[in-house]
Amino acid sequence: MYSFEYPYVFLLLIMVAVCILFCKEKVRAIYFPHTELLSSLVRSKQILLNLLRVLILSLLIIGLSSPVKTEEIILDNSKGHEISLILDASGSMNRFDKFKTVKAIMIDFISKRKTDKLALSVFADFAYTVVPLTYDKKSVIKMLDNIEIGVAGRRKTALYEALFLSSKLFNNSKSKERIAILLTDGKDNTDSVPLDMAIERAKDNKIKVYTVAVGDKKDYNAEVLKYIANSTGAKFFSANSYESIQNIYKQINQLEKSEININKYDKKTYYFHYPLTLALVLLLIYFWRKNTWVLNK
Repeated sequence: MYSFEYPYVFLLLIMVAVCILFCKEKVRAIYFPHTELLSSLVRSKQILLNLLRVLILSLLIIGLSSPVKTEEIILDNSKGHEISLILDASGSMNRFDKFKTVKAIMIDFISKRKTDKLALSVFADFAYTVVPLTYDKKSVIKMLDNIEIGVAGRRKTALYEALFLSSKLFNNSKSKERIAILLTDGKDNTDSVPLDMAIERAKDNKIKVYTVAVGDKKDYNAEVLKYIANSTGAKFFSANSYESIQNIYKQINQLEKSEININKYDKKTYYFHYPLTLALVLLLIYFWRKNTWVLNK
């Protein structure tokens, strides 16, 4: 993340603007008749010098504000939560803007999981992993934001396959807290993976699978979703509005709140020398141009 250590230094730009408007340079002048062409040439050179001065001062101020890039370095990745987000992307999720609504809520949920690893999977005709477990929340959010209905087909719902595939992401996990949040508005109708096999894989990897059903109760199998959640030590939720879906993710966030202090530090890379070096080069050009102009007068 890029930022400035001393952003208040930018207030000096106000002083620069005031000085440009009111601090006029006093120079000796000799007036001759019929010197319109000479005056025009002088004005153009003066404008160039003024632009150089503004640019030099701006670069100096940027340098003094200390631009810096901050990267979070995690030394111990075994203490935080690892969360797999499993999203139904079948055609039925297009109705009533369910897919768009759920994505917005999931993005908000991801942004609040500061010290956790997250993964993203989607399913429809088939299941696939979009992002494996990672601390890079920005990548997860970016990929989620770009996913649309149809990326995995439209007609079917490979729910059990998605659970099985997502569980495999935890094969080499060292985290004590492993969670999956599976959201759907339908029933499995692909028979690509048996339900019990998918649940056993989740249990073998010690994953708690929170199941979230959205939409009309006739469209999804609440008993199956409850079975998945209860078998893995988690909970089943159902929702039919933006507020209720949002509340579910808030509940899960509280139930699986990460209170462990992970060993980490911020690595800072400073960039103040770039604008300062450029300002020095422009300052030399400024004095060279100004002296050349004076000598040629």
